[in-house]
Amino acid sequence: MSLIQIMETLGEEWTSILGGVIIGIAFGVFAQRSKFCLRSAVVEFARGKIGKKTSVWLLTFSMAVFGTQLMWSTGVIDLTEVRQLSNTGSISGALLGGLMFGVGMILARGCSSRLLVLSANGNLRALTSGLIFAVAAQATLHGFLSPVRNYLAGLWTVSDTTLLNLLSMFNLPDGSGLFLGAAFLAGAIFFAAYNKLSPIVWIGALGVGAVVVAGWVFTYSMAQNSFNIIAVKSMTFTGPSADTLMLFLSPPGSIMKFDVGLVPGVFLGSFLAAYFAKELKIVGFTSGLCMRRYILGATFMGFGGMLAGGCAVGAGVTGGSLFALTAWLALCGMWAGAAIADRLIDREQETCVATGVSSPAAP
Repeated sequence: MSLIQIMETLGEEWTSILGGVIIGIAFGVFAQRSKFCLRSAVVEFARGKIGKKTSVWLLTFSMAVFGTQLMWSTGVIDLTEVRQLSNTGSISGALLGGLMFGVGMILARGCSSRLLVLSANGNLRALTSGLIFAVAAQATLHGFLSPVRNYLAGLWTVSDTTLLNLLSMFNLPDGSGLFLGAAFLAGAIFFAAYNKLSPIVWIGALGVGAVVVAGWVFTYSMAQNSFNIIAVKSMTFTGPSADTLMLFLSPPGSIMKFDVGLVPGVFLGSFLAAYFAKELKIVGFTSGLCMRRYILGATFMGFGGMLAGGCAVGAGVTGGSLFALTAWLALCGMWAGAAIADRLIDREQETCVATGVSSPAAP
């Protein structure tokens, strides 16, 4: 059955939600099996090593870049008008938001996508932090923190669309994005092979990157075949987390879209992957002090992600796959913020490591 037939049968809204659920499930499965996490990669790299955790992130990032640029260069999708490349970009928001998000990752011991994946495995610390992240993101987007976000985002902006794309900024020839993506992927494969990643981790890491590409293809196809305006987007968790939260808090009739299906899909996919791998376990906080740390970290990530225009996946991988200027600046900010916070907080001694017990639900 073609996408058009599905849209005619289910309607545009439910087709969009269904696509979000399916893509989310795939992300949840791949991320759970590969243990994909930007925070872990930054900490490992900042401590002088390009090991397995960094290799996983590099595989995911490079696969997303290569796949997206391949789809774009062959005409399968056209991402010229996506938000990251066509709207006014905030340099100050990307840098400051990225720094805050990076610090928050260290405090909460995981980025927003990792918290969602872990919460589905029984990690109560991640579940609590994820809910606070969603509340902070909503408050930053439409609540009492939105004036602060607007002020910081407006400090330094760029409206020239030729400067929003790094490829056009440096006047690189057509096909440069695909060439760079292939070079990134080759480098990532080298480090993954050097660190002897297991086959399941290879598949998971590459799968997470491929899901980002699938998100672009699906939403672009929806936009091309819809009578309504549908935003072309892919994987991100800052906005979708806030949207999903408001869906449960708002009265019936809330707008149903791709984002709303994404978060439940990731949760379900991660749960199923952990269940069949016998990795479900209940994990809690070790102390009240640690709980305060996680709450602060989640708040930093919620505000920082909205200010930066995306989370570690939304800006760091999805936006990065476009060579969007603000996404790459946000990603650099995340790496810098996390590395500095790790140096000041966790370098000498790991603190607030969660403890857990195996769940009898696992087969």
